[in-house]
Amino acid sequence: MSSPAASTASFGNLLRRFRANSRGSAALQFALVAPVFFALLFAIIETAIMFFATQLLETYTQEAARLVLTGQAQNSTYNTQGLFLSNFQTKVCSNILFNCSNINIDVKNYDSFGLITITSQITAGNFDTSTLTYCPGNAGRIVVVRLFYQWPLFVTGLGYNIANLTGNKRLLQATAVFQNEPFTAPAAPC
Repeated sequence: MSSPAASTASFGNLLRRFRANSRGSAALQFALVAPVFFALLFAIIETAIMFFATQLLETYTQEAARLVLTGQAQNSTYNTQGLFLSNFQTKVCSNILFNCSNINIDVKNYDSFGLITITSQITAGNFDTSTLTYCPGNAGRIVVVRLFYQWPLFVTGLGYNIANLTGNKRLLQATAVFQNEPFTAPAAPC
């Protein structure tokens, strides 16, 4: 049987050897830092992709605004919100970032720039489509075109959550405000 002094000495010896041995310390340090590093990396990537998608939505909004501005949207092939949206979605859906079922459009016209009111489409964490209309207006009218897209988020459980809709989604929105050109087209439906 070993004496208590010998076991204390051997435990102290073992502890001293353990502190002196640095093999595996890099793996331990990486194991401690890796989760934070990857969480930050994925959050940066997701934010960058979302900003890229927002920029694409801005571009598509300008294209939609051009159709209204020049009077093309007021002709017979685009005379309702459904027709305008379906024809416009054909262009937008060729892009792999967007799912067509999540794109919504709002087109309203006003008498002057001072009368424009833009309200939030988020109600209690949900996207409110009840006020979306399609009214492109006639020549000379002030028009506001807004496109909306419900962007799904994936890196939300790591303490970085930029969702503004329930279900871990963020509502992306792009707006164009302009005055219609003096075109000749049938009267707008509203």
